[in-house]
Amino acid sequence: MNLRRPNSNEAIGTYNRSRDVTPMSGICTRCVDGCRGGCDIWLSSFRGREVLYPGPFGEITAGADKDYPLDYSHINIQGYAVGAKGLPEGVEGNPDTAVFHEVNTETEYGWDRTVKMKIPIFTGALGSTDIAGANWEHFAIGAAISGITLVCGENVCGVDPNLDLDNKGKIVKSPEMDRRIETYRQFHEGYGEILVQMNVEDTRLGTAEYVSQKHELDTLELKWGQGAKCIGGEIKVRSLERALELQNRGYIVRPDPSRKEVQMAFKDGAIKEFERHSRLGFVTKEGFLEEVDRLRELGYKRITLKTGAYSMTELAMALRYGSEARIDLLTIDGAPGGTGMSPWPMMNEWGVPTFYLQALTYEFAEKLHKRGLRVPDLAMAGGFSSEDGVFKAIAMGAPYFKAVCMGRALMIPGMVGRNIQKWIEAGELPKSVSKYGTNAKQLFVTYEELVEKYGKDVEKIPLGAMGIYTYAQRFQIGLQQLMAGSRNFSLKTVSRDDLMALTEEAAKVSGIDYVMDAYRDVAEGILES
Repeated sequence: MNLRRPNSNEAIGTYNRSRDVTPMSGICTRCVDGCRGGCDIWLSSFRGREVLYPGPFGEITAGADKDYPLDYSHINIQGYAVGAKGLPEGVEGNPDTAVFHEVNTETEYGWDRTVKMKIPIFTGALGSTDIAGANWEHFAIGAAISGITLVCGENVCGVDPNLDLDNKGKIVKSPEMDRRIETYRQFHEGYGEILVQMNVEDTRLGTAEYVSQKHELDTLELKWGQGAKCIGGEIKVRSLERALELQNRGYIVRPDPSRKEVQMAFKDGAIKEFERHSRLGFVTKEGFLEEVDRLRELGYKRITLKTGAYSMTELAMALRYGSEARIDLLTIDGAPGGTGMSPWPMMNEWGVPTFYLQALTYEFAEKLHKRGLRVPDLAMAGGFSSEDGVFKAIAMGAPYFKAVCMGRALMIPGMVGRNIQKWIEAGELPKSVSKYGTNAKQLFVTYEELVEKYGKDVEKIPLGAMGIYTYAQRFQIGLQQLMAGSRNFSLKTVSRDDLMALTEEAAKVSGIDYVMDAYRDVAEGILES
């Protein structure tokens, strides 16, 4: 099985010259002296650390392409010809009541089930990156009108160009954080919420205190690890002055902009950008419980936790500590990496893959449940892009998993809509778009639906937000169809029995019945009756 070929990838702008490549190393079978490019080794010979990151940085999203032995395509959804679970109370299932467009796709999370979403997806952490900042209006309003939760990621205050700190280094004013929260709230209608994520630097700067006092936010998310996928650069800066400013705020900046030789290399044009890193956290049970208590004392009603593709030791810690702390949601992000803010080798080669990680999570959740401990509501992340994958994740993790966290899949519609808006204004619609129309009313199938709902305020909705709403509508309809096919008319009735493993290995890892065994006892009973 070819899991991944190293030493070249479009994400980092490299390629093999030869048509034949050594599988283990990714080096061309015939490496020629005088080659003009351009594998990883070739480009790294003079651009060095730049080649670790996908690029152009801040202008793209990137997703790792390692093909793991198992993923969600190795399980299928069961279909039935009878039954209708989850219909409203008092409604009897029949061909007139059990129609797919009546399927209830709402979900809820929280220790007291206090947050509802119209569909079981929410955004990944949209933090201090250029893409998140430039597209925030589209992402935030799109999430709000779609009725889903929006995660405002780490370091937003710390990289705010207009950040104002007091003499103790604590936040006095962060216009960028203010903009982010206020934009979402402008169209928020009771479904979903905006929550702010916090890492080591955010804690030191007093982000939690600022957001609580200035905005009275209900939810804060702690994060185990730093950046994207454990130790990513997350952002890059292209000026020496900005690099020094972030270093003075306490961030790790590499190459070190305070060193004379680095400044000279930047002046010469050799060094063109700097990486801004955060610090790694060190988790202890006592420290975690104390921090949760501290945040509740600040006034937060809900505390959530985001953790990554760590070993099963850290997974057990997150579940057990989260249970004791009564956190409201635990989001577990599996490998491979996405969005493109981490080193490319780490995105591909680091961490437990999503399918395996969720299987472990279910196993551990069951152990806690059998011991009489309540498992926090769970969400899975790590490579999801469509309603079939979300259905499988929720079913495979039932009854503990309530939603799926999406990264690029919810960013893309926002960027598509934003670009359509730019193309319309410039009169430069590409043929791939113009074949559907020449203005927003013709292009977006949900336009008039939004006019009906918001009236003249529809003009305040950017087309990127409309793109997210339109994608969310398609997602909901597709999910309703899959749920109706499995005779689930509410997400609460979806279970592991609604899945079958297509290979014996997938069955062994997931605990889902192998396709040749699923419902065999029932079927044999019918044949022998």
